[in-house]
Amino acid sequence: MAKKITVPRGTTDILPPEISLWQNIESTARKILDIYNYKEIRTPIFEEVGLFKRSLGQTTEVVNKQLLELASNKEEGFALRPEGTASIVRSYIENSIDRKESLTKFCYIGPMFRGERPQKGRLRQFHQIGAEVIGQDCGSPYIDAEVIALSVNLLKEFGLDNFKLKLNTLGSAQDREKFAAILREQLKPHRSKLSEDSQKRLDQNVFRILDSKDREDQKIIGQLEIGYDHLSTDSREYFGKVKGALDGLGVKYELSPGLVRGLDYYTHTVFEISDTSLGSQDALGAGGRYNSLVKDLGGAQVDAIGFALGIERILLALSDKKTLEQLTLNCYIIALDEVALEKGFELLNQLRAEGISADMSFKLSSMKSLMRSANKSQARYVLILGEEEIKGNVVTLKNFESGQQVQVNLSNIKELAETIKNKRV
Repeated sequence: MAKKITVPRGTTDILPPEISLWQNIESTARKILDIYNYKEIRTPIFEEVGLFKRSLGQTTEVVNKQLLELASNKEEGFALRPEGTASIVRSYIENSIDRKESLTKFCYIGPMFRGERPQKGRLRQFHQIGAEVIGQDCGSPYIDAEVIALSVNLLKEFGLDNFKLKLNTLGSAQDREKFAAILREQLKPHRSKLSEDSQKRLDQNVFRILDSKDREDQKIIGQLEIGYDHLSTDSREYFGKVKGALDGLGVKYELSPGLVRGLDYYTHTVFEISDTSLGSQDALGAGGRYNSLVKDLGGAQVDAIGFALGIERILLALSDKKTLEQLTLNCYIIALDEVALEKGFELLNQLRAEGISADMSFKLSSMKSLMRSANKSQARYVLILGEEEIKGNVVTLKNFESGQQVQVNLSNIKELAETIKNKRV
């Protein structure tokens, strides 16, 4: 017997019964993003490795441990995208969008890839809903507030209400460097007690230590004096306006001075949204400002901010809720003989032309067996065609939920379609 081939570790098949939930999330997201005037962009799922090394940082865990690189003849080849921001900034620069617009709002929905140890809520292929605002007119604290409020409102529209928004600022690039120096100074006396990874991070990327899950690291981090002494007056004022704007919108948040985000490109506002029901992998999404990234990748000096939400995490958080209505088949046609089967196939396609989602059994069987098939389809209505219905040019329309049934004339398909659409039975 040939060896069975299974789905690659860290990935999963999204089967038909789950697809309606994904489609609901995606359609809801697109509706809200459109209200906020964000326009969809689709970039390749792989890019040159150099893009991610330059944007995310040479010392980040994403680059060092998690990039899924593709075989290539080039000295530095390609990698599947681990996040969406770098690709969008690359496209923004390459297509000279800064010359056409002073402010551009992008959004995207799609798969991302990281070669990490798979666990619940942390896959090697995962999907994100994201938004990015880029341009010379992007340097307003009100845009920070809009982006944060948008991410919160998306989660509420999906049906989530038990999440927590953590908010922080890293200040300017200069403030960030001061903050890094303060952290190193406080952590150096504890170097020998830090985990092996955190000892390396102390020299390479000290902010990553704050994200460590190591218990001993967490004890040391808990003793640190992390505040806002490193911030310039301008950075303090900017962050104050962001908080004021969020307060005005009624967006609740918790200040978290230790929140730094693990990627090198963040400056000023950073935020994370988590849900404790998810366990250790509790982040639903995160984002922040990256005012230097466009210039660092060869573009103009323009400001930018964005966020990404994890669809898999959202669905896990929704797993015990009934808030997302499943997409339901409108009707299922049952034909009881050969003549009815021919007529049923014609009716099936007439209903579809009227915008009614419909299906049927394409084989003859007992009424009991066909009703079982109809029940499995989870259709709202079953349409029964038998010898008597064919003679009278009618169809028996039965509501599966209520059990109520009526006969409807087949001479007016539009009327039948309206009856099903408006749930008159």
